[in-house]
Amino acid sequence: VNTNERVMAWIMDTYSMHVRHTVTAVVTGKPVEMGGSLGRREATGRGCMIVTKEALGHLGMPVNGATIAVQGFGNVGSVAAQLLAREGCRIVAISDRSGAFYNRKGIDVAAAAAYVKQRKTLDDFGGGEPISNDDLLTLDVDVLVPAALENVITSRNAPKIRAKIICEGANGPTTAGADSVLDEKGVFVIPDILANAGGVTVSYFEWVQDRG
Repeated sequence: VNTNERVMAWIMDTYSMHVRHTVTAVVTGKPVEMGGSLGRREATGRGCMIVTKEALGHLGMPVNGATIAVQGFGNVGSVAAQLLAREGCRIVAISDRSGAFYNRKGIDVAAAAAYVKQRKTLDDFGGGEPISNDDLLTLDVDVLVPAALENVITSRNAPKIRAKIICEGANGPTTAGADSVLDEKGVFVIPDILANAGGVTVSYFEWVQDRG
């Protein structure tokens, strides 16, 4: 959480200083020029996009025009939102720690990403109506992508969730108590071990190439 390629480079550099030789394989998610893998930053969000498309197809729901709410606008959420928008989905809500925004007609995700790149957060982003992070989770959408922190979907708010599919972009965003509630409601949950495995997969490739 709150790390990027530069932080991973610092970790590698500090470890290497202690052992007195360069050890690129000690950490993944590094810049390409320091032993990183092409596409690593986008890999987790790309995986979320792929499994969401598969889930929509499995349930007989169209990808084009599918409404999606994304909680979290870091590496995972922002990339997933941008790639899903390119596939024809309508991203109606996004959020980060500063707040959430809803636009029934669809949010310009590229503009939101550019805004965050410049301003660091979505605070005062003008692309939608401000709502709370709690309200985002219970919007009437086809897909909910919790891509922020763990334990955000609980037995308390699970009964109010109206999404037909949940794609767990974050690690452990759904509590055990909420799982049974969602199961009873017939919500199709793509578990984190699959949904966000793209990042782990490319991290493995990066580690292997560094070891080699």
